[in-house]
Amino acid sequence: MSKPLEGKNIAMVIAFRDFSDPEYFISRNVLLGAGAKVITVSSKKGLAIGVDGGEAQVNLISSEFKVEGFEAVVFIGGPGMGGKLDDEGFQKIAKETVEANKVLGAICIAPALLAKAGLLSGKKVTVWSDPLDKSAIKILKEEGAEYLDEDVVIDGKIVTASGPMVAKKFGQALVEVLTSLSE
Repeated sequence: MSKPLEGKNIAMVIAFRDFSDPEYFISRNVLLGAGAKVITVSSKKGLAIGVDGGEAQVNLISSEFKVEGFEAVVFIGGPGMGGKLDDEGFQKIAKETVEANKVLGAICIAPALLAKAGLLSGKKVTVWSDPLDKSAIKILKEEGAEYLDEDVVIDGKIVTASGPMVAKKFGQALVEVLTSLSE
């Protein structure tokens, strides 16, 4: 059985504190299972800590990141990412990913970062929300995105997902998009 993402490098961008454990670990395992090599990127080197206490070794700091050599860049959500929506380093990575015509993924609150970076105008996307907090949907709409109330949305090379409960589906959607590009 061949692995569809053999030899492909994927960067996962997480907040150094309070990233979403299931979004990171589950979607990462799907990508690894498909043969991809996953590099973890954050604002600092060392051991990033998830909301649930999971630990992720940061391979590269955002200021050193170069999109060349990566097939996709995936932004992981969680409360830590919620505090990074205006982070210039993270937004720069997202912009360079689109400029290089690579696959860009974002789950949970992270699509709001892509919207604030000016990358989602006219795109169909989803984002995390709950009945008491629709702020992320508001950000998307203000930036010209078309919000869809779905688990996972694929629009060209942009893959967005609504949160931790769909982390596996998100990982599978990324594999699907990356596989279709290499055929």
